[in-house]
Amino acid sequence: MMGKEHVRVEMHGMVALVTLARPPVNALNRKMRHEIVEIFDEISQRDDIRSAVLTAEGKTFCAGADLKDRPDPSNPGDFLEHNRITRETGNSIRECAKPVVAAVNGTALGAGLGLMASCDIYFASENAVFGMPEINVGLAGGASMLNSLFGRSTTRRMFFTGMRMTAQDLLDRSVIEAVTKPEDLLDTAMATATEIASKAPLAIRYAKEAANMVENMPQRDAYRLEQNYTMALSKTEDAKEARMAFLEKRQPEFKGR
Repeated sequence: MMGKEHVRVEMHGMVALVTLARPPVNALNRKMRHEIVEIFDEISQRDDIRSAVLTAEGKTFCAGADLKDRPDPSNPGDFLEHNRITRETGNSIRECAKPVVAAVNGTALGAGLGLMASCDIYFASENAVFGMPEINVGLAGGASMLNSLFGRSTTRRMFFTGMRMTAQDLLDRSVIEAVTKPEDLLDTAMATATEIASKAPLAIRYAKEAANMVENMPQRDAYRLEQNYTMALSKTEDAKEARMAFLEKRQPEFKGR
């Protein structure tokens, strides 16, 4: 399978369970970022995977970037390479052809919160804590990630102060789907990922792509785009099978074409 040194991957049917595994706090260093990109690029390409769950081992989801792994300003190119792979870590999840469900089992800070924001659906355990504390170490970054989750005032308060929020805070703001007991988190996330995996794979692929594209489009243009996707999908074997299975009250048998 495609597991790496700092990131494990297990298959549960057609769901890939991706687990951050760099103790004690799963801080992101250069190698771990490259591993995440490689794994989610492979998930995008594999026909036997239809959805994924991203979680972490231990009591921390991801404490953010490893400050010991910061680039050296005296080495030409270090910052450019660091910034590029940092962007691509989130992009590999956001642009993954398969939906990714986040199961946030503990603290998610900075780049760790960015990993969650890059996923499609969010669940968190009741002990999870979220924040973008870059300002506390003399840095700035992450407003775009916060903007994708919160409104203007909350984003800027977190960005300017390093304020942290609980899982219940995020649930109250309709940012996440549910707060669970720690022992129930993975089952809850896996159930949603398994439900997604049962749908027509071509339809899910186009739905993920459309969801990403329409986020910042005018409603008129966005709906036109989705209508075009629907027209293309209506001509596929899987779409016909989905409709027949629904009418005949049976489980569909998808072929991915």
